[in-house]
Amino acid sequence: MNKDSQLSRIEDRDDTRPILIVPYMWIGDFVRGHTVVRALNQRWPNRPVDLLTTPLCAPLVDYMPGVRNGIVWDLPRSRLALARQWGLAQLLRKRNYATAIVLPRTWKSAIAPTLAGIPERVGFVGEFRFGLINQWRWGEKTLPRFIDKNAALALPDGAPLPAEWPVPQLRASPEEIARWRQAHAPGSGTAVALAPGSVGASKRWTYYPEAARRLAEQGLDVWVVGGPGEKALAQEIVAAGGPRVRDLTGTDLRNGILAMAAASLAISNDSGLMHIAAALGTPTMGIFGPTSPYHWAPLNGLAATVQTRTQVPCQPCHRPVCRMNDHRCMRDIPASDVVTIAQRVLAEHGARAST
Repeated sequence: MNKDSQLSRIEDRDDTRPILIVPYMWIGDFVRGHTVVRALNQRWPNRPVDLLTTPLCAPLVDYMPGVRNGIVWDLPRSRLALARQWGLAQLLRKRNYATAIVLPRTWKSAIAPTLAGIPERVGFVGEFRFGLINQWRWGEKTLPRFIDKNAALALPDGAPLPAEWPVPQLRASPEEIARWRQAHAPGSGTAVALAPGSVGASKRWTYYPEAARRLAEQGLDVWVVGGPGEKALAQEIVAAGGPRVRDLTGTDLRNGILAMAAASLAISNDSGLMHIAAALGTPTMGIFGPTSPYHWAPLNGLAATVQTRTQVPCQPCHRPVCRMNDHRCMRDIPASDVVTIAQRVLAEHGARAST
């Protein structure tokens, strides 16, 4: 390394200018975006990193090491909402960000950082964002995995990708987990958290009620975790599983985070809660049908990937709704297989002591 390169490295590590990350706002993608935070922390240990977030994702920020603040601002998905963009820009301007890392490829994701006058705005070409992004990153099509596309934006222009990325992490304190158990699941022993929801009907496994019954028959407590959209399904699962099964669905994502932290095992569709459980370090079984584990599985904490043993020629299709083969990629995964794998995972990891 020459003298100029050494000086540049020292200057980089001494930099204290704040960075804003504009992440994807789906829960799972928001969690995976923590890899970008960790990569930036490694590159610039003294630069504070803030995350733009929606109210839905905001609770996650409190559990993300290396994030200084979450900037809570709701921008509608279906329209530009220029008045909201302008209001966000005024808020960002007051915080004097030097750099914005814009993960989404959309035109509107770069509007507020531009209006705020953030000098360095880093992103892929996307929707021809000339004038909005001024630090381009190229080669997106050579990066097959979503996580590589994101984290590459935290590297200097032209830098080679590392062999391994720092994985996303969420941390909940034992004290907070204990308080949550006392409030929401008193008396529970070894608990399995089921996350039956997902964005896109095709990613939802069919047999959670039967799996809950089988797990409860083995003396395990079962928690059904999810948002209000899973309430009806949670009630069906509780009815099938009996008194050891609890409906813990609700509107507060924080409850979902702490349920996943407290569980001994999480069983989930390819969903935001799967990524949350894995990032917390909870042994996690991801049930995959129309989506590819290579592209979408968490990089940490995934104890088992569950897929059908049937040959389904259209798999993976990555479609939100099944249009052929009658959803066999999920329908042909029997509850007995999932419960058998759950038993193995619990035995391998050891049931964590209940609080």
